[in-house]
Amino acid sequence: MASTPVSPAQALAALLTGNQRFVAGTPQHPHQDAARRAELAPVQKPFAVLLGCSDSRLAAEIIFDQGLGDLFVVRTAGHVLGPEVLGSIEYGTSVLDCRLVVVLGHDSCGAVAAARAAVEDGVAATGYVRDVVERVTPSVLAARAAGLTADSDLIDAHIQHTVDLLLDRSRVLADQVASGHTGVVGLAYQLAEGSARLVTAHGIPTASSTAHTG
Repeated sequence: MASTPVSPAQALAALLTGNQRFVAGTPQHPHQDAARRAELAPVQKPFAVLLGCSDSRLAAEIIFDQGLGDLFVVRTAGHVLGPEVLGSIEYGTSVLDCRLVVVLGHDSCGAVAAARAAVEDGVAATGYVRDVVERVTPSVLAARAAGLTADSDLIDAHIQHTVDLLLDRSRVLADQVASGHTGVVGLAYQLAEGSARLVTAHGIPTASSTAHTG
């Protein structure tokens, strides 16, 4: 896929198609040669922003079979949001003209597990890890209030919460979604299978029938 601005739906389709290649063991490894490196030296034009968990098993370009210059990646433990993250995402959509923002969570997430332990057992993290856990805790509390206790439900709830928080805190991004310029989706990645599942979508009509739009 050419790394140029496309519609939000096309950007999502490119990612999901690349993920299918990764799962099947038939990756194309696009845009990873010397010619691509030289082409990108003067300017970058990624087609999607990806906010993912810092987990070492969640390398975005690998699991979505993309290459240099395709994705503008921001990663934090538990994909938690802070001013730097919000600024980076807004830079990706406003300056680099990315048409899609992806929040990528995954099963067996340590940040979610730590937040669950803090809520259920009173186990507090130390240092700055505590700040990460505190930012994930509202997702766990909301899921429990809704009667959800399975790990997969907590992961989905945290992805949904991050997407909602992103659109609530970033007026720039919310306006871009409202105008149809940008789409925002939440994906849940399965570590063992290597597959990415759609959890929620905003600004992508073709995805609305298969995702919770909350």
